[in-house]
Amino acid sequence: MFVDEVDIHIKAGDGGRGSLSFRREKFVPKGGPDGGNGGAGGSVYVVADPHRNTLVHFRFNPDYQAQRGGNGAGALRTGRGGRDLDIPVPVGTLVYKIDPDTGDKVQAADLTVVGQRVLLAQGGRGGLGNAHFATSTNRAPRKVQPGEPGQEFELHLTLKLLADVGLVGYPNAGKSTLISVISAAKPKIAAYPFTTLTPNLGVVALSGDRDFVVADVPGLIEGAHEGHGLGHQFLRHIERTKVIIHLVDVSGASGRDPVEDFDTIRKELELYNPALLKKPHLVAANKIDAVDDPKRVTALEKRAKKLKLKFFQISAVTGAGVKELVEAAWPIIAKARELEAKAIAVAQDETENRDVPADYNPALMPPLRSGTPKKR
Repeated sequence: MFVDEVDIHIKAGDGGRGSLSFRREKFVPKGGPDGGNGGAGGSVYVVADPHRNTLVHFRFNPDYQAQRGGNGAGALRTGRGGRDLDIPVPVGTLVYKIDPDTGDKVQAADLTVVGQRVLLAQGGRGGLGNAHFATSTNRAPRKVQPGEPGQEFELHLTLKLLADVGLVGYPNAGKSTLISVISAAKPKIAAYPFTTLTPNLGVVALSGDRDFVVADVPGLIEGAHEGHGLGHQFLRHIERTKVIIHLVDVSGASGRDPVEDFDTIRKELELYNPALLKKPHLVAANKIDAVDDPKRVTALEKRAKKLKLKFFQISAVTGAGVKELVEAAWPIIAKARELEAKAIAVAQDETENRDVPADYNPALMPPLRSGTPKKR
């Protein structure tokens, strides 16, 4: 089951309660207060896991809670801190926090790198024990603090597959066949008309230790941006791609005009997100081995050249022209990866060179919030 959208609930651990205790030992008549502080509650993190490619595990387990902090004890013993909770998600997951009043979604994390770990809910701080409140005028305080409640959120998770190349086109244009030929992916393929129901990912290996990931997006139809067919549900999966390969059936078996199919899909991409048309595009006339009218191919080639797009004639079944198409995508991918690497390096330099105030001390913590915690 492929699931790319889901709602979950998370709760960080509450802080432990401070201890009310007095030192009572033989031969120590004035022991005084010795109640320790409560331990901090565990926080909730989200982690990009390369071994997951769907959000289906959240469908059956939507609630996640970190461990609460332990209570303080006598002899100035601090309670044990709660364990943090790491929630594994596929690489490419977007995390949104849902406003409980308005229902609005605010982006909290975008996990695009394997192992990326983002804090979503902070654990509550432990309460102070009575030893903390001892003064010269109040040597036997009976005041303690409860632990601070951990943060709690409703989250919406959306998966956008991380692929270098996205295959788009009408249903039965041959996308699944192409991805099965150029990679080890084995999508369902049949001789009768049907459309892929879920995206497929495949790794394409080229000579010289080069490789990239290609995504076969379920077939688009007119009105996909409005939710017609399956296109609206899966169009998000090509938003992160570096190049889009537009497959067009030129065999005539569909009874449609290839140029009209090409223009219709481009219009749907633009209506969904205009930035998709600004990405590099390659046009591939597929099923060239079954063409009954060469004018179909010529008309599509003229249309592609008018838009200044590279045009290829291929047959995913026989393999004709497939190698040339794949090799044409590589320079675009390599350039995009180089730009991404530079952007990451710049971001890391800015983080390392960030100015830190001279009086900054991470060990100093602000006091707990005053007042009674709100009921949730």
